[in-house]
Amino acid sequence: MTEPLTDVEIPATERTGAEPTLARRLGAFDATMIVMGGIIGSGIFVNPSVVARAVHTPLLVIGAWVAGGMIALIGAFVYGELARLRPGVGGQYAYLRDAYHPIVAFLYGWTLLLVIQTGGMAGSAIIFGRYTRELTGWAIPEQAIAAIALGLLTLVNCFGVRAGSNVQSALMITKLAAIGLLIVVGCMFAAPAASLASASLPNGTGALAGFGAAMVPVLFAYGGWQTASFVSGEMRDSRRDLPRGLLIGVIGVIALYLAVTIVCLRVLGMDGLAATSTPASMVLRSALGERGARLIALGIAISTVGFLSQGVLTAPRVYFAMARDGVFFRAVAKLDPRSRVPVVAIVVQGIWAMVIALAGKYDQILNYVVSIDVLFFGLTGASLLVFRAREGRANEPRVGGLRVPGHPATTMVFVLACWAISASTIIQYPENAGIGVGILLIGVAVYWFWARRIAPPKPA
Repeated sequence: MTEPLTDVEIPATERTGAEPTLARRLGAFDATMIVMGGIIGSGIFVNPSVVARAVHTPLLVIGAWVAGGMIALIGAFVYGELARLRPGVGGQYAYLRDAYHPIVAFLYGWTLLLVIQTGGMAGSAIIFGRYTRELTGWAIPEQAIAAIALGLLTLVNCFGVRAGSNVQSALMITKLAAIGLLIVVGCMFAAPAASLASASLPNGTGALAGFGAAMVPVLFAYGGWQTASFVSGEMRDSRRDLPRGLLIGVIGVIALYLAVTIVCLRVLGMDGLAATSTPASMVLRSALGERGARLIALGIAISTVGFLSQGVLTAPRVYFAMARDGVFFRAVAKLDPRSRVPVVAIVVQGIWAMVIALAGKYDQILNYVVSIDVLFFGLTGASLLVFRAREGRANEPRVGGLRVPGHPATTMVFVLACWAISASTIIQYPENAGIGVGILLIGVAVYWFWARRIAPPKPA
C-alpha cells in the first residue's frame, strides 16, 4: 500500500499554492530507467581499454569491474535506505544537509554544478562527438559536436519531467539493444584472440598501483545511479519506487558490464584491448567488418545521448533545492508554470557543461570529476551512520522498509572505498584533480556569501 506523504516529506515551500510545484508523475519503471540511464553512457564502451592499460592481466581487469560493481551495489542499498528516510526534493543534497550542516550540502550542489555533473556530462558528450565523427566522417571537432548535443538535450528537458523521462526511457531501451548486440555478436560471430595474456606484466607493487588507477575509470562507468535520488520529489511514491529502481538498475548494469568486459577480452586479448581507444567498435569490426563498426558506433552515440538526457533531467533539481534553501540565485528556484520544471536550473547546467566540453579533454575531465564525486559518495554513505545513530537515540523516527544488509560494516566499506579512490586520484593526478579541489574550496567562501543573504527567522 502506498504510504501517505507527510509534512516531513514535502517541505512547505513545495506545498504552497501561490506558485507551481514539482509534478509527481514518475513511477517504479521510470526510476529503474533513470538509474540504468544514469550509469550506462559511453564509459563501458571505452573504459575497458583504459582498465586494460592499467592492470595488464585479464583477472585484474575483470576483478576491477567486479569490485566497482560491488561498491555500486552497496551504495545502491545505502541510497535506497536514505530514500526511505528523506524522500523529499534534492535527494543526495537533502541527505547531506540533514545529516551534517547546510554548508556540506551546498558544497555538494556547488561542485555538482561546476565539476561533477557537468564534467561527467561533458566527458560523455565528447565521447558522443568522437563516435559521431567516426560514424559520419564529419570534419567537425568532437568538442563542438558535444556542445551541440548538450544544447539540444537542455532544450528538450525544459518541456517537463514527463517529456524528459519518456525520452530517457526510449533511449535506455536503445542502449540495452546496442549492448545486447555487442555481447551476442562478440560471443557468437567474432573469432577469439590468439592469446589473452599481455606481453608486459608489472610487479606486485606496480599491479597494486595499477589496480587503484583502474578503479578510476571503472567507478566513472558505474557512477550515475545516485542521480535518480534528485528526482525523488517528482516520484509518485519515492519511498517505494526509488529503492526498487536503485537495486534492480544497479544489479542489471553489473551483469551487462561484466558481459561486455569478457567479450572484449575474448575477442581482442589483453594487448589488443589496451591498444585501442574504441574497443566496442573493434569487436564488431572483427565480426562484421566495417558495417559492424558503424552499427555499434551508432548504438554508442545513442547510448551516450541517453546518459546525457538523464543528467539534464535529474541534477537541476539539486540546484532548485539549493535556491529554495536560500543559498543560490532566486531565479533557479522558480518553476515554469506550464512544464513545472526548474527551467533556469536546467539552462544554467547545460551552458556550463557546454563550456567544459569545449575547453577540456576526456581524460582530464575524468580525473577531476571522479576525485570529487567519490568524496561526496563517501560523505553520503556516512550520513546513514548519522541517521542510524539518531534513530538509536530516538531523535530520528524509524522508517520501515529497505535496510542496508550488514550495516554498519558494509556501509563503512562503501565509505572507505570511496575516500580511498578519491585520495588515490588526487595523488596520481594532482593537476587535474586539483581543479576539482580548488572549486570545492572556493565554494566555502561562496556559501558564506549566500548564507549572509538569508533573512533571519522571525521571532515566534
